[in-house]
Amino acid sequence: MRYLTIAAAALAASPAAAAGDVFFSLNNTDFIVLLAFVLFIAVLMYFNVPAMVGKMLDQRAEGIQGELDEARTIREEAQSLLASYERKQRDVQEQADRIVAQAREDARAAAEQAKVDIDKSIERRLAAAEEQIASAEASAVAEVRNRAVNIAVAAAREVVAEQMTAEKQAELIDGSISTVDQRLN
Repeated sequence: MRYLTIAAAALAASPAAAAGDVFFSLNNTDFIVLLAFVLFIAVLMYFNVPAMVGKMLDQRAEGIQGELDEARTIREEAQSLLASYERKQRDVQEQADRIVAQAREDARAAAEQAKVDIDKSIERRLAAAEEQIASAEASAVAEVRNRAVNIAVAAAREVVAEQMTAEKQAELIDGSISTVDQRLN
């Protein structure tokens, strides 16, 4: 009924009613349009179209709100994933830095160990060379002694052979040989 009152007020306020001609005639196009409009509004009200439109708009608003909530949730998840990946990246970078530092320290330690090993190797080679030199020196000294002894024995033999008799010569030779034997051993 309320709608009918609104329609009557709209009819009374129309420009056609103000013109003074007969408004409520089927020959008046304004009246026909007004009747069609009122009938259209009545059909809409009868079938409860405004409530259905409102309900559809509410559903659409709820759907949009749901999508916004979902988008907000997805955004929060994306931010947490981004933070997680940034944290992992920092951890990986720190680990890589530690690995590089450890590798440098290992390389430095290996270089120092190599220096120590080279020094030891040089010392061993020097010791071996000194031993060879000492051995060669001892061998040369022994060889010189042997030759000196042989030369001295030969010289003594010649001197004794010229100055001595056969008996004296045999005695001296035996004494010299025993002396040489004692000195060599």
